[in-house]
Amino acid sequence: MNTTERFATALIEAHRSGLRADGTALPAPTHAEALAIQSLVQAQLGPVGGFKGARRADGPDVIAPIGATRIRANGADVPVRDRMGIELEVGFEVLAVPDADPLRDPASWVRPCVLLELVDMRLDGVSEDPMKKLADGIFNDGLVIGAKMEGWTGADFTTVTASLTCGDRQVIDGARQIPGGSALATLDMLWTLARSHCGGLREGQFLITGSLSGLEYFPAGTQVAGRIEGLGDVACSLV
Repeated sequence: MNTTERFATALIEAHRSGLRADGTALPAPTHAEALAIQSLVQAQLGPVGGFKGARRADGPDVIAPIGATRIRANGADVPVRDRMGIELEVGFEVLAVPDADPLRDPASWVRPCVLLELVDMRLDGVSEDPMKKLADGIFNDGLVIGAKMEGWTGADFTTVTASLTCGDRQVIDGARQIPGGSALATLDMLWTLARSHCGGLREGQFLITGSLSGLEYFPAGTQVAGRIEGLGDVACSLV
């Protein structure tokens, strides 16, 4: 097997068994191979419910699919293997898919929401390897979708007032900058990349714009509550 096939086989088995594979035993993929690995893995996991990504100044922008079965409603119970990473984010629900110029009238095709990204990995020993991390879906393990904003005019999100509490820990409380400084710039990037990746961009999916709260991990039994002023609340229970 080549690098792409070997890596995808290990990830598919890790998803199936619930046991992490030894990522240090796998060869490092290129950027193109990492995206091909994502496609092979997602084809076995089922439909795509959204995409995450990030703009990079020092290399190609990155994107990863989020499985539809991993999209959870506000207040959901979230099963935890050992610890679950939690991130508070501004997201967008896709209402339609424009053929061109996604920022001309963003309110015509997406609706903002507050959400939690759930973070876990299928590979051990790869957290410092960006291409192995990319192959493993940038460690996404799903979303919890919170309140959705009605009457949005299409204005950008650059700085928001946000809070996140996980158990007895106040993770953030106050003004936070959107990663990269612009939610719409990330939306534009995701529109560009998602249309040709893992089945393409579809109505009903969610696009996420990066963590306002960093990344911290918590065990089962943790109650999670987040809020972004102007968007609303989101919560889940780690079980």
